[in-house]
Amino acid sequence: MNLNDIVKIQDVNLDNKTVVVRVDYNVPLKDGKVDNPKRITATEKTIKYLLGKGCKLVLIAHLGRPKGKVVPEFSLAPVAPEVEKIMGVKVHFASDCVGEVAEEAVKNAKNGEIVLLENLRFHPEEEKNDKEFAKKLAKLGDFFVQEAFGTVHRAHASTSAITEFLPSAAGFLIQKEVEFLGGALENPARPFAAIIGGAKVSDKIMVLNNLLDKVDVLIVGGGMAYTFNTALGYNVSNSLLEADKIEEAKSIMAKAKEKGVKLLLPVDNIAAKEFAEGVETVVTDSPNIPEGFMGLDIGPKSIKLFEDALSECKTIFWNGPVGVFEMPTYAKGSFAIAETLVKLTEKGAITIIGGGDSLNVLKKAKISSSKVSHASTGGGASMEFVEGKELPGLTALLKK
Repeated sequence: MNLNDIVKIQDVNLDNKTVVVRVDYNVPLKDGKVDNPKRITATEKTIKYLLGKGCKLVLIAHLGRPKGKVVPEFSLAPVAPEVEKIMGVKVHFASDCVGEVAEEAVKNAKNGEIVLLENLRFHPEEEKNDKEFAKKLAKLGDFFVQEAFGTVHRAHASTSAITEFLPSAAGFLIQKEVEFLGGALENPARPFAAIIGGAKVSDKIMVLNNLLDKVDVLIVGGGMAYTFNTALGYNVSNSLLEADKIEEAKSIMAKAKEKGVKLLLPVDNIAAKEFAEGVETVVTDSPNIPEGFMGLDIGPKSIKLFEDALSECKTIFWNGPVGVFEMPTYAKGSFAIAETLVKLTEKGAITIIGGGDSLNVLKKAKISSSKVSHASTGGGASMEFVEGKELPGLTALLKK
């Protein structure tokens, strides 16, 4: 899927319409206030564009996992003042997302104003993709705009069923995701590299297999690398190992060889006897880990190997840390990857980061996500996009 496949808000006439916008305002709250407004500011371009068209906006969103019940701590009420501050217009809050309360709030708001509705997931019908519930949401506006990339991999009433009852289009945030992820997968500037980290091979099998059809270089790091190195005959001692995925790792390496993809694994490690700070660590000089130790980060030789391989690449996709970055002792490898991507972005490479853990690496390293070409706002959605899966919320926006 690429940008030309979907209907965009700039393709349609929305002047003075009442527009229902699905946003991802699943934001952290602290002491009854928004602790980090990043997901709200991410929608600013679309919301201000629509307000500039004289629209009345009805924002629908979820917060947390209330599992179909009204849970006061997951109310979106504290989000309304933050939206008002960021967007600079009056924001009305409705204590329900459907029915009389919601309809009255929308009716009483003026064009050029915003109505934020209560948590969609207070209703079990939302996650069941219930058509009657979607019809009630659709009744609140003339048009639907999808702006919550983090939810498009879910077939929910507010992402999928609602599009059956309202004409629909993609907001600018969705467009940016499709432009970068779709562009990287369908028509990347080459060489194209992917760095895939994280704990388990089982979580990334589909991603790895799909990427092998597209990349020139594939770097595997993190806990999953120990399964690959075991498949090559190395002793990883007490490191994380999925013994039942060794054959899968062999198959992926064979496929890489067959397709001429350069597949790189760690050649040295930072290892310790326990997963803790302040304990003795060793730098192994090979993929073998000493008895009683576990690998917790890549070593300096691996950092150099990966940096050299990436230096020639024009497009780079990164998902998943290459070590236990939450502890400073084991964060060097992941920080080095992040810093390398920043340098390559400055030199003109397209650099894309997908997944919450990789974004957390940037945060820990005090690197702004604006320093890379694109940092995806939807962890699960970005990975399913890269896996080649159909995303119901995006399929619903395809040009008919």
